[in-house]
Amino acid sequence: MTTTFYILHGDDDLSIDEAVSKIQAEMGDDPNADMNTSHFDGSSASVPEILGAVTSYPFLSERRLVIVKGLIGWITRKGAGQTGKDSVARLNDELPHLPDYSRLVLVERGTIKDNNAVMKVAKGQDNGYIHAFTAPKDPTSWILDRARREYETRIDNRAAAALAAVTGDDLRRADNELVKLVNYVGTEDRPITEDDVATLTPYVPEANIFKMVDAIAEGRGQLALDLMHRLLADKKQDPFGLYGMIVRQFRLLLLAKEHLVSGGTANGIASAVSVRPFVAQNLARQARGFALDDLERIYRSLAETDLKMKTGRIDPALALDLFVASIAR
Repeated sequence: MTTTFYILHGDDDLSIDEAVSKIQAEMGDDPNADMNTSHFDGSSASVPEILGAVTSYPFLSERRLVIVKGLIGWITRKGAGQTGKDSVARLNDELPHLPDYSRLVLVERGTIKDNNAVMKVAKGQDNGYIHAFTAPKDPTSWILDRARREYETRIDNRAAAALAAVTGDDLRRADNELVKLVNYVGTEDRPITEDDVATLTPYVPEANIFKMVDAIAEGRGQLALDLMHRLLADKKQDPFGLYGMIVRQFRLLLLAKEHLVSGGTANGIASAVSVRPFVAQNLARQARGFALDDLERIYRSLAETDLKMKTGRIDPALALDLFVASIAR
């Protein structure tokens, strides 16, 4: 049976957009394709309006494509009232009977549960395609695979980890940076290296903060100082801004450690501390290198130094040096 409607949902925005682009490409090279393609915002367009567009006979073409963002979430939300119920009923009635020339693409940024009123009906239809796009839990592996599969390029494990450290689980940003790196390496017969990432990626300070905290936890004081000086050498990174990043990192580490000490699991850090899953993985790993008492002491020291910096009692760059030297074991 011809697929006439699609429900694409989940937290992997990049893959969803690529899936939509693929559907659009299936419209072919028809010069009238644009005239037969419509886009709607599901929070403002009505279901009758959307259905009217997708069931209209195509103009000098074989298909009619309608792409709608956020419709299911909007009409099934709490507070949608009778209008929402009527919209759900109308959509559910029409989905199984869309003409063969219709292509209705319903895009939802976020996962739609199986017990959703529209999903329960849609899942039982032979003319529908439903797919949940879930962001990967390990961005490093995703970057390694993306480079090989999509761009036919090799990237070192350390380079992929460095890129993941600065882009987190934002796959679109990671892919944009990866494209730049692929073009930078060009036709050279070599993999993308960590130095390439440092040269091209404007988010390297965030990655070096992770490295610096790792070095402190592992007792490599000189490396921690070197990383800090490298950050300060970047004209875009002032001492106060760097200090704020360090304070934030140790605050998150303290919260993560308290969560673990109180019986929480590493998998629960993301929700307990309100950070992305990838950040939570790093926090869980780094927290193992510190005792809770150590982190409490470090955080008190950070607060005291912050006051001295802001009152002019100590030079910010010197304060950073003394702080790192005092806590690196």
